[in-house]
Amino acid sequence: MARRRPVVLNPDRDRVLLRAFYPTTEQRSIQILARVGMLSDGEIDRELRRVLLDFEARHRNVRAFFLKRFEQMKPLLLTDVPLTYERRLLMGAYFTMEYAVEGAALFNPSLVWHPDQSGLPSGTKRFVLSVRATGEGHLSSIVFRTGTVSKENDVVLDAAPEFVTGPEMLAYPTYERALFERKLHELDHWDDSVATVLSLLPEAFSLNDLQETIQNVERQTIRAHRGASAPLRSLLTLARANYEVTFSPEFPLSERILFPTSPSEINGIEDARFVAFRDDDGSVTYYATYTAYDGKVAVPQILKTTDFLTFEMSTLNGPEVRNKGMALFPRKVSGRYAMLSRQDNENIFLMYSDNLHFWFTKEILLKPTYPWEFVQLGTCGSPIELPEGWLVVTHGVGAMRRYALGAVLLDKENPAKVLGRLSRPMLEPVDGEREGYVPNVVYSCGAQVHGGELILPYAVSDRASGFAVVPIAEILAALV
Repeated sequence: MARRRPVVLNPDRDRVLLRAFYPTTEQRSIQILARVGMLSDGEIDRELRRVLLDFEARHRNVRAFFLKRFEQMKPLLLTDVPLTYERRLLMGAYFTMEYAVEGAALFNPSLVWHPDQSGLPSGTKRFVLSVRATGEGHLSSIVFRTGTVSKENDVVLDAAPEFVTGPEMLAYPTYERALFERKLHELDHWDDSVATVLSLLPEAFSLNDLQETIQNVERQTIRAHRGASAPLRSLLTLARANYEVTFSPEFPLSERILFPTSPSEINGIEDARFVAFRDDDGSVTYYATYTAYDGKVAVPQILKTTDFLTFEMSTLNGPEVRNKGMALFPRKVSGRYAMLSRQDNENIFLMYSDNLHFWFTKEILLKPTYPWEFVQLGTCGSPIELPEGWLVVTHGVGAMRRYALGAVLLDKENPAKVLGRLSRPMLEPVDGEREGYVPNVVYSCGAQVHGGELILPYAVSDRASGFAVVPIAEILAALV
């Protein structure tokens, strides 16, 4: 049913990000600083010239990053002797590394219409494509591409810029004690020391308030010959999972990267499912549910932006915030937020909530029914509103762990009512798409409708991404 477009988004190993490098122990860092400190001024100048010659043209303002890294490592210096600008730069360079953000793969794309549609020919629309980029250590981040879909539904990707640039940390939010306590109970991170910390905090508190209170309580527990508890240590992890970052508007959108920042996502930000959410007042906010991975546990979180410059990253809360694959409806349904989910690794559920960040109940919506989805059924992005109902792109997993994409149609006023579903896939891996890091997989995190056709970006075996178009009329006609 799907017609593939001759557009393939392959990982570009030349796109590298400046990243902090930390030796395995603090003692090693001290020794590195000492060795650089022993160099003569002439040796410093010579080594710095070599480093800048190799790397300055590959990044924006590499010197500022080196100085930032020096300031972060400065507490390990053995003396307070003033250092020259050149020596500080070189010391910072020894604690910096390049990271090829797309070195391994570029996959699981999600497409939304760009907030700026000016200057385009009639019938053409500009889009933003978010993509999961994976590099060394299988560490995933979110990168962006832009492009257009023509009146004839030809897809054109804009060239990726030379640089990759991360954001600046803006702030951590103010936390509400009651909500914080509820989340800790949900995570089963509760003991007497945690209760003590929260009892000492005001109803609204900052990250600094939390850090100081934890330090005071830890000192008391250590004096009582008890080590600091794991739940107590988890307080800061939970707090740092909520943060805000911003990019300079001078950097093009395709240059920006959301790299793992908080402890909950330190091993990856995975599979962002973007949706343009229209609120009751007509305003549009871009949300994306994504999976935060800390190396052991994968948890759903959500990000928010109105301009793709400033991003707020937040936890999702409630007993039904579990597993992967949550997909937010693009507007409220009957006055409430609605979400599709898959808490049990097998079925698709429907959830409602009065609060975007809290989800307490679910009802089963769809079970694996056809052979190509017997192993697992899940969503491939947010529902798309059609005159006929809510179109949901799904993925199914069948024999030999082979992924394929299907679709279902839900009633517009009552999404719990399934109007129809495809009994056969509309897109499945073909020769040339079956090979990759995870073979025999096609997968998507979000599509759009344009000119009567579904514009469907999809991952190719967890290595690259392609595009297909599917006539909406053909999908609706094939629904069972």
